[in-house]
Amino acid sequence: MAEHKITFIYGKNGEVVKNATFPSGILISEAASNLGIDISQPCGGQGRCGRCVVKIKSGNIRRRSTLRLSENDINNGFALACQSVIQGDPGIIIPEQEKIERRLTTDRSVSEVTIPVDYEFNNSQTIKRIPLIIPKPSMDDQTDDCSRFRRALKKIAGYELLDSSLHFLQTFGKILRESEWEVTAIVDISGYENGQPVKVIKLLPGIIEENEPIWALAVDIGTTTVTVWLVDLITGSLRSKASEYNGQIARGEDVISRIVYASKGNGGDELQRRVVDTINTLVESICKRVGINPDQIIKSVIAGNSTMIHLLTGIPPASIRFSPFITAVNDLPNLLASELGIQIHPDAVIDCLPGIASYVGADITSGVLSSGMYATDKLTLFMDVGTNGEIVLGNQDWLVSCACSAGPAFEGAGVVDGMRATTGAIEEVWVNNKTYEPTIRVIGGEKPQGICGSGLISLLAELFMAGVIDKAGNVNVTLDTPRVRQGDSGGEYIITFADATSTGKDIAITRVDIDNLLRAKASIFAGFSVLAEQVGVVLEDAEQILIGGSFGKYINVEKAIQIGLLPDMPWDRFQFLGNTSVRGAYYTLLEKESRARIKEIAASMTYIELSADNTFYDAFTSALFLPHTDITRFPSIEREMVSSRTTS
Repeated sequence: MAEHKITFIYGKNGEVVKNATFPSGILISEAASNLGIDISQPCGGQGRCGRCVVKIKSGNIRRRSTLRLSENDINNGFALACQSVIQGDPGIIIPEQEKIERRLTTDRSVSEVTIPVDYEFNNSQTIKRIPLIIPKPSMDDQTDDCSRFRRALKKIAGYELLDSSLHFLQTFGKILRESEWEVTAIVDISGYENGQPVKVIKLLPGIIEENEPIWALAVDIGTTTVTVWLVDLITGSLRSKASEYNGQIARGEDVISRIVYASKGNGGDELQRRVVDTINTLVESICKRVGINPDQIIKSVIAGNSTMIHLLTGIPPASIRFSPFITAVNDLPNLLASELGIQIHPDAVIDCLPGIASYVGADITSGVLSSGMYATDKLTLFMDVGTNGEIVLGNQDWLVSCACSAGPAFEGAGVVDGMRATTGAIEEVWVNNKTYEPTIRVIGGEKPQGICGSGLISLLAELFMAGVIDKAGNVNVTLDTPRVRQGDSGGEYIITFADATSTGKDIAITRVDIDNLLRAKASIFAGFSVLAEQVGVVLEDAEQILIGGSFGKYINVEKAIQIGLLPDMPWDRFQFLGNTSVRGAYYTLLEKESRARIKEIAASMTYIELSADNTFYDAFTSALFLPHTDITRFPSIEREMVSSRTTS
């Protein structure tokens, strides 16, 4: 096979140059990856997002796909790295990659987290710290170290069945001798009552003071964001926390894109490494903040959707994507940190919480626990809105769940001028209903670069209520304002003109963008509706609507109702709970009763597959309008529209 010399030019000012020889036909993205050059592929290398664009300075390449590229782009040498192969000796310019700078509000401050009122380390925990004074060996007692340790532990704590790792056996003898046979053992007894052995995690030299912290982690692996809480198990207190974007984003912004990427070559290994690197970076940060060594952390409870848990553990997630949509496993056994590469104590227990189904995972069971939904007699709707809309309906007597693919539109993807909620993103919009002029708020207060999810919800609602777009999403290009224009795919509305943006280009919303947003909101609303219909309740009878996930913190309820994303109910029924997933992980980390309860929640929750018949499709089609084809389902919006027409 012929080989070609490839020259990559990148860096802020194109100051970095790398050369290498590769076989003809290799993808540009693969060649770059082999050289350690990162090119973002938010769609998982499917050629859908257009954000891996590079410029061909010289030489020959072949474009397998030109989706997202205009004729002018192609004439100017642009190509998609994930869809273009080498056929000559090209010089390739890689634009500076998008930086993620969203204000992660959980990063440095430790907010008030309520420790369970009845929490008491000795009674609530499966982690035990046991002081041991072990008889020294002698010529008269030549019992091996391991048997001597086991005998002492049985005498003090009564534990007979023990399990320890090779790492423990390699290190404990030295600790015993250096500490003159006075040590403190840290063990996990989580399965002891069910006949499983006690897991020996760590041996500390000397007798440790009772109030000395025992460190553990509560972790939420979100599709977009990873959150880590550092907890002192002795007091139950949250001592530090941090969040960072999931490193997997560069290979797929939604779970389907990542499943696709994981199925390519070593894609699964790369995604596993990326999320573990993200966790390790966060752990290092919070440990420095508190002044401890990561090796002191002896347990971690992890929540996340089913795909994230599969990718973390290196379990192929391919079956999640295809009918009948089955996971490899919903409830994993405890693992060791060393098995996953998480850089805390090598024998630290990793407890991945149980999920329900392919698209309703441990983040939702964790949310149902931490929100208290499982214990209330009120008819409750719980949702986690993101790239997937996961929904639970019920109360203390019954729980049913479903998931609907909202797509990444509310994360700013699939929208021409969409972007993540980083510095320069428009996050809220107001449109004057007489002049049609917008007022915007931008993250960081800088010139706008694009518009993020919360801004898109706000914009769509404002354009509809101001009469710029109709209920089908068509832009009225006959309005007397320079803000509307005819584009390639229909009417467009210009949010910010080129001279006021940081890119020197207009920021606008197109007809295609509006269609993507309508499909996203229709999917979520249809999910609510079908779930309620399946169990024979009226959605509007829900006494409380609990919204989990970080995205919920940025949703304006009024605007979300106006576009038909949320049901039309009194605003006081909506509660934004923030990250319910990590909070549930925290509660299960502290209390063995909560860990047992989340297992019960997972076992008792009924999952409804929305694709099983046409019911969801019919509800989805009805919800593809603003706010809905049946306006009587949104009486407050109907009244506002009548009032607006009367006033005008």
